Amino acid sequence: MEVDAVLLDTYGRVATDLRVSLTDRCNLRCTYCMPEEGLQWLAKPELLTDDEIVRLIRIAVADLGIREVRFTGGEPLLRPGLVSIVAACAELDPRPRISLTTNGIGLERTASALREAGLDRVNVSLDTLRPDVFQTLTRRKRHHDVIGGLDAARAAGLAPVKVNTVLMRGINDDEAPDLLGWALANGYELRFIEQMPLDAQHGWKRDNMVTAEEILRSLATRFSLTPEPSQDRGSAPAERWLVDGGPARVGVIASVTRPFCRACDRTRLTADGQVRTCLFAREESDLRGGLRSGASDAQVADLWRVAMWGKKAGSGLDDPSFLQPQRPMSAIGG
Repeated sequence: MEVDAVLLDTYGRVATDLRVSLTDRCNLRCTYCMPEEGLQWLAKPELLTDDEIVRLIRIAVADLGIREVRFTGGEPLLRPGLVSIVAACAELDPRPRISLTTNGIGLERTASALREAGLDRVNVSLDTLRPDVFQTLTRRKRHHDVIGGLDAARAAGLAPVKVNTVLMRGINDDEAPDLLGWALANGYELRFIEQMPLDAQHGWKRDNMVTAEEILRSLATRFSLTPEPSQDRGSAPAERWLVDGGPARVGVIASVTRPFCRACDRTRLTADGQVRTCLFAREESDLRGGLRSGASDAQVADLWRVAMWGKKAGSGLDDPSFLQPQRPMSAIGG
């Protein structure tokens, strides 16, 4: 392995998975993410252009060993150039695996075009099967749009279609078994995610979080869960269980109670061109400035390597002195 051709940190971890935020804007107002009135969005001149995004991804793939690209937001389907960005990335050599994390609103009309452009699969966020609870959680009446988007993704062949769910105490924490039964019936792979301290309001409290252990106990009231062998997990953030003997699986991402930092293989790029080494990092490294000041691909790659070399051993969530990042999830990218 040539050190110059990878994103290596001081703990020997190599980043091969790039998360690219395309916008900080969102068409939902999830209570665990942002206030009802929304946030002050990035101004258009601050955002990377389509060409700048594609250039940075090309550098990451060709010069830094990135093998998977995940588009996130905010809500990435709000990015007008999304289909063309996906198409450009699908033409890179070597071709990365390309995926999308979305709330599903707008996916019903774009799934086929995204598939044709080269998108491989999607993760769709859905926290409830009940439209009234959806409105409580997101402050929008768009539940039917998310369901339609999931149906369209499956029909377009964006497989496996994964569904990401956050359970909130006293709101939807009773739905875990129903959600899994629904996912199994529709051929989706469900993944529960512990609520993380990434809300703009900084209102997250550890004691109020629904933990992985609670989720598993709830699922076990209806299903038999068999842990997958640990070696099958690799660097994936989700621990997975076979449901009723398999082959269907369910995952739990326990970012807070069971951190997976030692196997982390991710690097993150915000919509305004900042490299983040971790979701919970409080430092960023500017690539946009390099691009716009005329830096060569090699110079940009060097900036990226330096940023990743300084990646910390872990998120620090278990440290009493942990401080929540200043930027919320919508600005960081999922």
